[in-house]
Amino acid sequence: MRILILGGTGFLGRHLVQAALERQHTVTLFNRGLSHPELFPQVEQIHGDRERDLQLLHGRIWDAVIDSNGQIPRQVHESASLLAESTSHYTFISTTSVYADFTVAPIDELSPLSKLEDTAIETQTRETYGARKALCEHHAEQALPNRVLVIRPGLIVGPHDPTDRFTYWPHRIAQGGQVLAPGNPEQPVQFIDVRDLAAWCIAMAEARRTGVYNAKGPGSPLTMRQLLECCRQVSGGNAQFEWVDERFLLEQEVMPYLQLPLWVPSEMVGFARVDCSKAIAAGLHFRPLTETIQDTLDWDATRPANNVLHAGLAPEHEQQLLRAWHLKLKKQ
Repeated sequence: MRILILGGTGFLGRHLVQAALERQHTVTLFNRGLSHPELFPQVEQIHGDRERDLQLLHGRIWDAVIDSNGQIPRQVHESASLLAESTSHYTFISTTSVYADFTVAPIDELSPLSKLEDTAIETQTRETYGARKALCEHHAEQALPNRVLVIRPGLIVGPHDPTDRFTYWPHRIAQGGQVLAPGNPEQPVQFIDVRDLAAWCIAMAEARRTGVYNAKGPGSPLTMRQLLECCRQVSGGNAQFEWVDERFLLEQEVMPYLQLPLWVPSEMVGFARVDCSKAIAAGLHFRPLTETIQDTLDWDATRPANNVLHAGLAPEHEQQLLRAWHLKLKKQ
């Protein structure tokens, strides 16, 4: 196929391109040429900004379009509208953050979505992220009715992840010592290896599948304890886990998900209980967790020794919290 990817050199984007090339497709990228411009010299790249340069795509024909970076509803509306005459299939990469209420579980593709109070506001914040992506989905379907595939992944993990929201755990546990582990050890966690997601996206585009699909893994339930123990097994370290009560963490103003990745307060029961059976029935499969952890560690090891992770607890903060937790336990 001839595939146009909006983006293509960021995290998911680079793996989408790689998966498409491995399946012998012809790929064109449309992006600003700012993120990793050295990637894919063999691929046609049209450099432009979605805000003002969409006309560079006018008059071209592609078998499939994959919008991997749309976040502003107006821009997605303009992109999808312009490309409606250029393609028969449009994939929009959304997010499970579109759902309105994570205090209920399980969550499936028909669960209520977040809505923007003011659809004209384009300020990109964490608070408006899910609602903006939900509106982006709507605009894509309006522009290409019955030709849109909406994929809603959760946390995407693996090599080249710029957020470090998964990398923190393999990295920290490999260092060994006493590791602060958050909340309930049996709390479920969900995420998806970027390579599994990318390969499945390309396969779904090949099959011209449409509709909405949640895309989280792993294929069977996984707890935070199992994840951390698997990180210890793969890294071969001597980490010892100190499970710290979530109420204490919240009192200490530890930021869920950012400072302690994959941890959310227990009332958010739906966050890691998103039903992905529809995607699994459509061919989504997951590589072994050990492979994701090992490949993430291998990639992390290629970064500078003084690299500072973008997520997780700073070492000093972790030790401060552990001391305060031990003091609290002594007083009980």
